[in-house]
Amino acid sequence: MKELKIGFLQQHNTADTKDNMLRLAEGISDLAKRGAQLIVLQELHNSLYFCQVENVDNFDLAEPIPGPSTGFFGELAKQFGVVIVTSLFEKRAPGLYHNTAVVIERDGTIAGTYRKMHIPDDPAYYEKFYFTPGDLGIHPIDTSVGRLGVMVCWDQWYPEAARLMALQGAELLIYPTAIGYEPSDTPEEQQRQRIAWQTVQRGHAVANGLPVIAVNRVGWESLELRVESVEFATALDTSAEGTAVANSTLSTLNSQLQKGIQFWGTSFVAGPQGEIIYEASADEEESIIVALDLEHSEQVRRWWPFLRDRRIDHYQNITRRFID
Repeated sequence: MKELKIGFLQQHNTADTKDNMLRLAEGISDLAKRGAQLIVLQELHNSLYFCQVENVDNFDLAEPIPGPSTGFFGELAKQFGVVIVTSLFEKRAPGLYHNTAVVIERDGTIAGTYRKMHIPDDPAYYEKFYFTPGDLGIHPIDTSVGRLGVMVCWDQWYPEAARLMALQGAELLIYPTAIGYEPSDTPEEQQRQRIAWQTVQRGHAVANGLPVIAVNRVGWESLELRVESVEFATALDTSAEGTAVANSTLSTLNSQLQKGIQFWGTSFVAGPQGEIIYEASADEEESIIVALDLEHSEQVRRWWPFLRDRRIDHYQNITRRFID
């Protein structure tokens, strides 16, 4: 038996980055004292999920790697002797930014990095405005607790990426995540989305005979941007009618800007047969430790030898965008 105790923090973030990081530090300390060997944090855990809007000022949140955050979490990893999976807004060069997972070894050094490969551009998830697609490839990261198949959020929808990690010997799949409901979604649609999100990742577990860990944010997040002045709108039309039109326009604009995301939490750990080992709350913060037997994957792969039975001689077209 090769037991690994994995801790994760499902956190509700605020606009106070310093407070977010201090609460993460407290959570890491608590998990380590409870026996966690590997600690996984959610996607872009230092700040609010800023990708809800396209605003160049948000690039100020980015930082180099190595940088302040890798130093901060590196000290925690060294102090408590744990491996930490972090998720940072990387400033690679002026005008060049990535959404990057950094795995920090228990001695505080960087074990490896992964730059998010699949970048969404959906309502409230305008990530293509901020992030250049990753160029480090899809490769597991070797650590003192095992070979980790670390990817980030939107990557979790792509079975090809999970398979590539498995084929390179990853012992588990890890997805720091930021996903939730857009306010215009109906309750029925919200339910469908959440179930699909969990189901596709459980499918990765089954298809590859590997445990999956997905750590999501939780709670309502809004950037709360407001336009206070109507001067721009009345500059060309100072009549009462013009002012009324301007006020109506500003009301609509502020309504749009005040929209946010209800992050649905439900961080989970699935075993190599897709079984749910633990699922967190949909609306509360959680600090959880789950013990996994990494050797169990070997037994599952003997029962279900999917890797053996793959017809790799017939998969050449999988690299095409579409088979016309």
